[in-house]
Amino acid sequence: MNTGLAIFLIILALIGGLVGGFFIARKYMMDYFEKNPPIDENMLRMMMMQMGQKPSERKINQMLSQMKTQQTNAKKKKKKK
Repeated sequence: MNTGLAIFLIILALIGGLVGGFFIARKYMMDYFEKNPPIDENMLRMMMMQMGQKPSERKINQMLSQMKTQQTNAKKKKKKK
């Protein structure tokens, strides 16, 4: 009976560690992407040039600010739930 209990506790600890590790990693990545968005000015400029548009600084700044407001609005909606 002692070995059965030990095996059960090991499996329980493994499952608990996997679940806890998943949520910790998820929280870390959410914070990382919030602080360091994956799209920056240079990437946005290249995307616009590939689409055939001539990017001006005003357009780029406008698109970046829209993206930031969308992120903050999505975060506020998520907190309300």
